[in-house]
Amino acid sequence: FMTKTHHHILFFTNKGRVYRIKGYEIPEASRTARGTAIINLLQLMPEEKVTAIITLKEFDDERYLFMTTKSGIVKKTKIKNFANIRKTGIQAINLKDDDVLIGAKATNNQKDILLITKHGMSIRFNEQDVRATGRSSMGVIGMNLNEDDEVVGMQLDSQGEDLLVVSEKGMGKRTKMDKFSLQHRGGKGVRCYNITDKTGNVVGSKAVNEEDEIMLITTE
Repeated sequence: FMTKTHHHILFFTNKGRVYRIKGYEIPEASRTARGTAIINLLQLMPEEKVTAIITLKEFDDERYLFMTTKSGIVKKTKIKNFANIRKTGIQAINLKDDDVLIGAKATNNQKDILLITKHGMSIRFNEQDVRATGRSSMGVIGMNLNEDDEVVGMQLDSQGEDLLVVSEKGMGKRTKMDKFSLQHRGGKGVRCYNITDKTGNVVGSKAVNEEDEIMLITTE
């Protein structure tokens, strides 16, 4: 993502916690440098991993943070609730024992949310379907998942004209954003990618435009 030195950078973790630092607190490095270990910047808890990053200029009263977990739970909270974050972080969403926070986006209460699952299902709904709640709440059902399925991506309709879906065996597919019909939250959604032995499960999704360049990175 793009940021500036005086912008706030919010780090969301798998445990549903959020940490905040200023852009200038991250040391600048060359293109080939390894970078700084996140543990040197944030006081993470044991087994805590960063799963989403947001950059903000200010904590606007009219904007929201929209969060999604792998089990299809979604939550919307006013950004101003995160204006005073301690160095040790604060809880952004309360999770069930086996759930993980996988995505967070800054919104304006007007966006359509797209959730994409590893089995190639997707759902599109307007964020006004989700009532804003405080930091201590658990959220509501955004998508009703089939057995063994989980959400692997969340995107906003305004982020691009197409939705790019990528599978674990390196296959990719691009679909016009307007092909995803608006539904209500909590449904099963529709199939957006056909899973086969050749493709493997979906591992990621991004809203893109025609002129964008894509960089794919493997586990190796």
